[in-house]
Amino acid sequence: MPRFSVIVPVYKVQAYLHECLESVLGQSCPDLELIAVDDCSPDACGAIIDEFAARDARVLAVHLPGNVGLGLARNAGLERATGDYLIFLDSDDTLTPDALRAVADRLEETGDPDVLVYDYARTYWSGEVVRNQVSAQLTQEGPAPFRLEERPGLLRLLMVVWNKAYRREFVERAGLRFPPGYYEDTPWTYPALMSAETIATLDRVCVHYRQRRHGSILGTSSRKHFDVFEQYDRVFAHVAAHPDLDRWRPVLFRRMIDHFATVFVKRGRLPRAARAEFLRRARWHYRRYRVPGAPADPRTRLRHVLIGLGTHRTYRLLSFLSRIRKRAVRPAARLRRAVRGAALRFHYRVQLRLPLRADRAVFSSHRGRGHGCNPGALESAFRSFAPHIRTAWIAHAEHHHTIPDRTDRLRPGTAGYWTALARSKYLVDNVDFDRRLVKRPGQIMIQTQHGTPLKRMGLDLQDRPAAARDTDFAELLRDADKWDYCLSANRHSTLVWERVFPSSYTTLEYGQPRNDVFQHATPADVDRLRASLGVPAGTVAVLYAPTYRDYRRTQPRTLDLERVLRRLGPRFVVLTRAHHLHGAPLAETAGGRVIDVSGHPSVESLCLASDVLVTDYASLMFDYAVLDRPIVVLADDWEAYEAARGTYFDLRAFPPGALAHGEDELIDVFATGQWRDARSARLRAAFRERFCPYDDGRAAERVVRHVVLGEGACLPPFVPFAERRPVPSAEAALLARLPDTDRPHGTASGTERPLAGAPDSDRPLAGAPGTGGPLGNVPGTGRPLAGRPDSDQPLGSVPAPGAAVPLTETL
Repeated sequence: MPRFSVIVPVYKVQAYLHECLESVLGQSCPDLELIAVDDCSPDACGAIIDEFAARDARVLAVHLPGNVGLGLARNAGLERATGDYLIFLDSDDTLTPDALRAVADRLEETGDPDVLVYDYARTYWSGEVVRNQVSAQLTQEGPAPFRLEERPGLLRLLMVVWNKAYRREFVERAGLRFPPGYYEDTPWTYPALMSAETIATLDRVCVHYRQRRHGSILGTSSRKHFDVFEQYDRVFAHVAAHPDLDRWRPVLFRRMIDHFATVFVKRGRLPRAARAEFLRRARWHYRRYRVPGAPADPRTRLRHVLIGLGTHRTYRLLSFLSRIRKRAVRPAARLRRAVRGAALRFHYRVQLRLPLRADRAVFSSHRGRGHGCNPGALESAFRSFAPHIRTAWIAHAEHHHTIPDRTDRLRPGTAGYWTALARSKYLVDNVDFDRRLVKRPGQIMIQTQHGTPLKRMGLDLQDRPAAARDTDFAELLRDADKWDYCLSANRHSTLVWERVFPSSYTTLEYGQPRNDVFQHATPADVDRLRASLGVPAGTVAVLYAPTYRDYRRTQPRTLDLERVLRRLGPRFVVLTRAHHLHGAPLAETAGGRVIDVSGHPSVESLCLASDVLVTDYASLMFDYAVLDRPIVVLADDWEAYEAARGTYFDLRAFPPGALAHGEDELIDVFATGQWRDARSARLRAAFRERFCPYDDGRAAERVVRHVVLGEGACLPPFVPFAERRPVPSAEAALLARLPDTDRPHGTASGTERPLAGAPDSDRPLAGAPGTGGPLGNVPGTGRPLAGRPDSDQPLGSVPAPGAAVPLTETL
């Protein structure tokens, strides 16, 4: 008897059927039977099912003699199911990779509940993937399993059959079957949830729900949409037959009325001539099942009034009044915006005529994101080394919590924002301020940049349309003309910036201020950060931080992180950080070993918490090299990236560590110990020497002393590599405390340096150090980190040595 019976009713989906069936048979949990029910489909679906059945014994092909509809086709599959659990999948949808493995694990964790509810994401023809908007209802926190009255919020989810797994014995005992007609899920899902003695949730996307441009049943205009009334009759009949469910009547009534209103309002569902009749039927059901004192949500109260009145003319009147209101409101809103804009422009012109404030500095990062990156490090250094300067930070309201208490908060577009831009002497940013800004005589603008460039930038994008898109290069040069200083981390960056942003600014080749924290953090800080991220003690944390692809409209997840972790074993954890242009996390949390940290405000903190970085072409690798921890480069699409974006050198010829060209190679790099062997250490040492010569923990201090205090001629000398002490990773600190006899095989006595060619072991191994640094030569721990690594990523601020600012302010 298999663990799962996956039932797929099939009708006129030949273009999508292969993908659907492959998504089931390709699951990492093979203990299943796939029952594909051909509902007398007139296309090639029947033949496709037979082909799959011929090559895989787990497939049972069922051919119905006539078309019976979705619900009755599912019943045909039910009659043949033998698995412990029933899973229903529509034939144009797909299971996500490893979905059944996650479902099986959760079922085991929760003691085989009657129903397990999991999540889904809508997939559009454009490639866009959007997760269920009420996924918070699927939290796995709290007791499990439970009954519906303990978590009634589950009824806010889409009431469909395919986002749940059902214990077959429960289905048979409850007598659940699908009725004919449209909306057949309704009289199945409500009774199932209300009757289940045990329910559990899985906070993971297990189904990709395809949104077809044409051909969806619910998108066709037909009188069959009247079936929704009979389906709710069946739901209330079930409640009437089970008096213990009577308490659910108010909720069911509200859901029913909302459903009726949705069917009526959705364009194209009801024939025009049938709309008035539909409302009359809805009014009858409203009066029949109405529960006195069952309040409606304020946002849907108008819908309930519409259904309760039940007249098409009333609806048309309300719609007409709504359109009139919108037509009146929009011009009024435009007028208000125009008046406000004019007032702000006048205010800015007035402020430009007032004296500069020599004791004011204003900072911004990534056009209004939170306190961080190089501007954040400089803002902290301003307060430490030039305390007479009052600092302000520009950020959108949702990022204000990241700004230190002693720093003024400004929102873009407000009067205070324009006052600060007009009258502050120092302007610091890592991209560009508002292009309406007028640079005044006496103002000093510091362009910090946001990373060492591997990919082409500035004027070098003129022949790269995929990357440049709508870039106005003339405007770009006008912005560069406003700079007084441009920060550079190394000679490579200096040569690139001065060529691609040609202007008369002064380059300060002092290192990346945001990397200062790597020299000042302590092992206690590392332990605290790991605990705050949920990284289990004794594990190897891998920070996975890919960059953005200019040549792709969508940004697919390139690694199957769950598969990687299964191959590497329980010692590894992955922290995944999506680039801020991805718009979605790279992976769902799976058993606590994949931790999505895309929303974390400080990527420096993620670097400190991790033991090894896995990235592709993100500038984060240059920053991470300062830590002297292992780096693995995944160059699986180098040719495409180079062709679309262009790079300044071939990373494959000069990598900062081990190189992998695909997922299997990446697994092999970790399994064989290449990620932290002697060759990896030599590559990292050469990379650090070229790109991190000035990152000694005092970059921000040097900038403030040069620009603000006028001490450019007597700045602190750069600390040699051999004397630098970047904070060790958690794994390196642990190994340093172990006696030689307890060290993992492959590490040299008295050091974390792995022996050349040493194989990997079951215990976590420390990464190879760089050139000559004692405690600063820190290995990585292999704990996967979720991070957003690109040079466009806002990074945490960095305190200067000896500063009064506590380290916790920036981590």
